[in-house]
Amino acid sequence: MAVDSFRADDDQSPERPRPTGLLDVLSVAAVALDTSGRIVFWTPQAEDLFGYTAEDVLGRYAAQLLVRPEHLQAVVSLFSEVLQTGRGWAGAFPIRHKDGSSRLTEFRTMRLLDDVGDVYALGIAADHTLLQRVETDLALCERLINQSPIGLALLDPDLRYLLVNPALERIDGVPAEQHIGRRLREMLPFFDVGTVESCLRQVLATGLPLLDQYHVGLPPSDPEHEHAWSLSFYRLEDPGGRVLGAAASVVDVTERHHAAAEADRARRRLALIAEASTRVGTTLEVEQTARELADIATPGLADVVAVDVLDSALALRRARHPDGPELFRALALRAAHPTVALRAADPPGDLASYGGDRLVTLCVHTGRPVLVRRVGRGDLARIARDKEAGDYLARAGVHSYLAVPLVAHGEVLGALDLKRTRNPLPFDDDDVVLAGELAGRAAIAIDNARWFQSVRNTALTLQRSLLPDHSAHHTGLELASRYQPAQATSEVGGDWYDVIPLADDKTALVVGDVMGNGIDAAATMGRLRTATCAYADLDLAPDAVLQHLDRITCDLEHYIVTCLYAVFDPRTRRCTIANAGHMPPALARPGKAAELLDLPSGAPLGVGGVEFETATVELGPGGLLVLYTDGLVETRQHPIDDRLEVLLGFLGDPGRPLEETCDQLLYGLRNPEDHDDVALLVARAL
Repeated sequence: MAVDSFRADDDQSPERPRPTGLLDVLSVAAVALDTSGRIVFWTPQAEDLFGYTAEDVLGRYAAQLLVRPEHLQAVVSLFSEVLQTGRGWAGAFPIRHKDGSSRLTEFRTMRLLDDVGDVYALGIAADHTLLQRVETDLALCERLINQSPIGLALLDPDLRYLLVNPALERIDGVPAEQHIGRRLREMLPFFDVGTVESCLRQVLATGLPLLDQYHVGLPPSDPEHEHAWSLSFYRLEDPGGRVLGAAASVVDVTERHHAAAEADRARRRLALIAEASTRVGTTLEVEQTARELADIATPGLADVVAVDVLDSALALRRARHPDGPELFRALALRAAHPTVALRAADPPGDLASYGGDRLVTLCVHTGRPVLVRRVGRGDLARIARDKEAGDYLARAGVHSYLAVPLVAHGEVLGALDLKRTRNPLPFDDDDVVLAGELAGRAAIAIDNARWFQSVRNTALTLQRSLLPDHSAHHTGLELASRYQPAQATSEVGGDWYDVIPLADDKTALVVGDVMGNGIDAAATMGRLRTATCAYADLDLAPDAVLQHLDRITCDLEHYIVTCLYAVFDPRTRRCTIANAGHMPPALARPGKAAELLDLPSGAPLGVGGVEFETATVELGPGGLLVLYTDGLVETRQHPIDDRLEVLLGFLGDPGRPLEETCDQLLYGLRNPEDHDDVALLVARAL
């Protein structure tokens, strides 16, 4: 073939492989001798190897020039043998360099014939030390690659496998021969194989290595479990700078990945518990606490969460059947995403009976968690309340279930019901511990709330039983009243009001406040109310009534009581009023601004030895008299004078219906979180 057919500028020339740089690295020299031993051919590499130029050596005897005297006989004998027998020779021999030193050189010698039958000896030579180093490097590289615990792969510029070491075979679970020639995308088990390819092409283009790239996938050798690898990429070039391809190192970091994932899960569990300590049990309401528990467990722990409490526990009954059905009241239901699983659950507020074979019933009967890691069709029949609900759970993709009892002070109150649909991981033992911790915290709050509500209902019933039932109309008066217990405490208060009919169509109006709370305060209030009614029957003046009440209060241990006693006479349309340290009443008259009555305040009842005074106030037709306890106007955030101004602002229309006036005063002045109860009595002269 003509050489011109390989010209680089020939557009039709066939593609040929580019030369490697290995021969350049070895600097292989060629020397040719005629039959007499004269040098007839000398390459530039020979000049580099031996130091002589072609002009120095051509035509001269090689043995005399290059061989030391002590080696001359051996060289001549070897030369003759090669020319006579035609057998080549290979070996290392010391050659004299131009500078006088000896250089151990490795030779390959052979006999040559030209086209006219002349014989020559050809010697191919390279520096023996250099060859040994290259040989050692190659052997070392091979050992390193084959024995390395790190997976190694070489890829060509098209990202096809050229070499795979045994470690990578073990990591991939695919034999090396199945890698060779195949593209990277065909073999990688990573979820983000496109990203890996992009990184490698970037390395090939820029020459900048990428180190410790973290990737996760499912290897063919273990497709059921997630593995992780650390990958590093770098470009390979020959000594001339030609890009040979890319190398990739792969380190299996699955254990580190799992440890990091577990540490992250532990951190999230601790964070969830810490969050629950601030978000669950913020109020003394059973339903609100259940909703807070459901909110905190979604979606961090489960996709669908229900909180169900035994109806007997809410009623403070302990009667349960160890093996029979249980009646649950649904308190909270929450899903992390729209799902038909909600249609399988009991709506909050509903009562539902679950048989003894249901898992939630088993949970409350045993007081132990019930875990179904992988839910099957048969399990759904024991989770759902009926077949229809089981079908909804199947459609929702419920694949894991966990029920944890709500236990407080050794009593099972109900269950925390957890299901997973979108979260692909099944519940495990750590989830059981976390759910138990959340359920335990919530159970204490629910227990406190149910007792609080029970005690509060009892206290409110007692308090209301101590307040009077009075007619809305007395002679010359229209009346309305309210009692509102404290919202933030379950204890009985000591506030009261009373309306007492007197002789000659008169009416006594009373408002009082026993300082403190509790059963003792309520009992004191009841005794004083009874005493007030008794003294009122004696038709005593208001100051005299307070004087008697003061002596009684002094005998009632350490209680201090404020009280305001007023008597309205419909014939004179006057009110006579005495005050024992109580808040001043408000007076509103048609056509005039509402005002606080300036009365002699007097000392509270129970101080002893203090005189009380009586004042008289005109209460013409339409006049409005408002008596109240301090819980109506006192707050921790506002000055009392400002609050009293607000009260007077609500009395701008004395002709408004009294019931409406009471409601406006309560809802306009009361804070739901106030810690004091309120007694309110409003009277309008007719």
